Amino acid sequence: MGPGIDPAVAKDLLYRMMRIRAAEETIAARYQEARMRCPTHLCTGQEAVAAGVGAVLAREDLAVGTHRSHGHYLAKGGNLKRMIAEIYGKVTGCSGGKGGSMHLIDESAGFMGSTSIVGGTIPIGTGLALAISLRGGCAVSCVFLGDAATEEGVFYESLNFALLKKLPVLYVCENNLYSVYSPLSVRQPAGRRIFEMVGCLGVHSECGDGNDALEVYEKAGAAVARLRAGDGPAFLEFSTYRWREHCGPHFDNDIGYRTEEEYLRWKERDPILLLEARLLREGIIDDAGVRAMAEAVDAEVREAFRFAEDSDFPRPEDAFAHVYRDN
Repeated sequence: MGPGIDPAVAKDLLYRMMRIRAAEETIAARYQEARMRCPTHLCTGQEAVAAGVGAVLAREDLAVGTHRSHGHYLAKGGNLKRMIAEIYGKVTGCSGGKGGSMHLIDESAGFMGSTSIVGGTIPIGTGLALAISLRGGCAVSCVFLGDAATEEGVFYESLNFALLKKLPVLYVCENNLYSVYSPLSVRQPAGRRIFEMVGCLGVHSECGDGNDALEVYEKAGAAVARLRAGDGPAFLEFSTYRWREHCGPHFDNDIGYRTEEEYLRWKERDPILLLEARLLREGIIDDAGVRAMAEAVDAEVREAFRFAEDSDFPRPEDAFAHVYRDN
């Protein structure tokens, strides 16, 4: 293993990714049943970023996500049963059945919200870091964002404010090459590297392989250590790739914006299989251990879907609850 990587941590990363993958692929398989009526943005293929960063964050740390945040929520310690129930629109969901797939929140896990608005949680996560700074302590705020969110004005406003106030906020960019159907080539100037651009603003900035969970864990761990030491905001850009369509359970390699060949090249770098192969090769785990992990994950996912199916829908009058904050 790499320096500083505990075998127990490596196995935990594998488990986290397998859990996210099983949840996402089961959502995809069962979506046609029409019991999940909200749009879903699945993160299959991108599990390493969520798992690696989530393994570094402590319970008291805070995180916000994007429209594609099932993995972020679970990796931060979110409840799988409550997430699936939310996607089913049930009252037992983490957002009371009102938010669906894109609007997850669970304060008990320190996951402070995801949103359908690109870039919408960047200022929120920055504000959370300000609150942390004012309270004192060593907690941090983590903002997950996509490459397209770096094209929003609020991204630069938030970075500037975080630098000015030296806030303990980690911005994690999952660069999966596309904004819906638009590649980087039609959205950003040729030759631009996002992390370099951010570094020019004065933010400590690095890039990494978003399909290598161990690298994500190491880089996120180093960045969070800097934050806890009071060194100000940090930015990490991880290259990765979503396997399924932008929104929905299907594959869309036939509609012209990307090719089957590109998809297959990225699929060969499946983050789960890469880590699994390394752990097997180095004797950290054996085939029986991998099977045991898979069985445990499958059992948990099946139970989560049973929980969602058996839960009640919100009452009609619940639509008027939580509209305004009580005094």
